[in-house]
Amino acid sequence: MAAASATAIHRNQVDLSDFINWSGVECLNQNFSHTFTNALNQTCRDNDSLLLESDADEQLLIYIPFNQVIKLHSLVIKGPEEEGPRTVKLFSNKENMGFGNVNDYPPSDTIVLSPDNLTGKPEVVKYVKFQNVRSLTIFIEDNQSGADVTKVQKIALYGTTVETTDMKGLKKIEDH
Repeated sequence: MAAASATAIHRNQVDLSDFINWSGVECLNQNFSHTFTNALNQTCRDNDSLLLESDADEQLLIYIPFNQVIKLHSLVIKGPEEEGPRTVKLFSNKENMGFGNVNDYPPSDTIVLSPDNLTGKPEVVKYVKFQNVRSLTIFIEDNQSGADVTKVQKIALYGTTVETTDMKGLKKIEDH
């Protein structure tokens, strides 16, 4: 289980939404009238009337690729008291996950949210497990009340980028 909630985001941590590869984001079991953009996009997620909502049952599986390597420190998940997420499993660098195989892999971290956590308090993740992240998969397994629909008002990711070498910028050294 994740460490206790922090009262604030560490000052060195930044909102990682600018580093998300938006064209690669996928959300399985979303209601297409209430998509992941409502909860994840920086311009939408602070409007509590815009929600990510599950469709066929309470589970959601969100794949978030990044356009550069990041270190994930914490996340904020905000939702309604009854239909907000409860058990959230995080997977670092696991691609092509679906509901059929999500339980085949051990999560990098599991967070059990209380209704109090759903008010926008940051949850600190097991930082050592999220040091070299190219993609993050968020599996929302259930919600607070056991209802058929899970609703998420906000998902915000906080951390830092990893300095990497731009291989295109390297120049060949000529022999003398």
